[in-house]
Amino acid sequence: MPSRRSSLTAVAIVIAIAQSVLPVPALAGSNQGRVPQWRIEVNQIDAGGSNIAPEFTIAIYENLVIELTEANQFSAVLRGGNRSGEGFTNLLILKTTVESYAPGSETKRAVTTVAGATKLKVRSQLCTRDGQVVLERVVDGNVRFFGGNLRATHNLARNVVKAIRQGALPDPAPSNQAQ
Repeated sequence: MPSRRSSLTAVAIVIAIAQSVLPVPALAGSNQGRVPQWRIEVNQIDAGGSNIAPEFTIAIYENLVIELTEANQFSAVLRGGNRSGEGFTNLLILKTTVESYAPGSETKRAVTTVAGATKLKVRSQLCTRDGQVVLERVVDGNVRFFGGNLRATHNLARNVVKAIRQGALPDPAPSNQAQ
C-alpha cells in the first residue's frame, strides 16, 4: 500500500507542476473538464418552401433538443419561446430551415435497397441575440435501408449537432450573471 500512496502523490505533484508551469491560455483552450459557457435556444423548425409534413418538423425539433442536451456542449438547452433565456447574454439561437424534403416509403425500403429513401436537407444557423450569424451549415439527414421514415429526423439532428461541434464557436462575452 505505501507504494500506491506514493505513486498517487507523485501524480498529484506532476499535475500541480504542470498547471503552474503552463500558461493560463494554454489550459483555457481545452474544453475538456470545463463547463460549457454558451447556452442554446432551439427555435421552431421553418418548413421553408418544402412540402414537409408537420410531424416531421416536430420530430426534427424534438430530436434537436434531445441531441443537443446529450452532447453536453452547451450549459443549457432551451426551447424557443422559453422566457428563462431572456436575461442571458451568452445565448445562441439555433434557426433551422428545411431546404428540401423527399418522402420515402418503408415498404419500398423493405423490398429493395435502392428505392424508398426518406431524405431531408436543412440550413442550420447559430445566431447571437442581435442576429449575427456565428455558424451556418447545410446538413443532410436520411434513412435509406432500415427504419421508419421519422428516423431521418433523428439522423438529421445528429448531423446538425456534429456540424455544430466541428464548427468553431467564438468565446462568449464576459457576463456579470451567475452561471
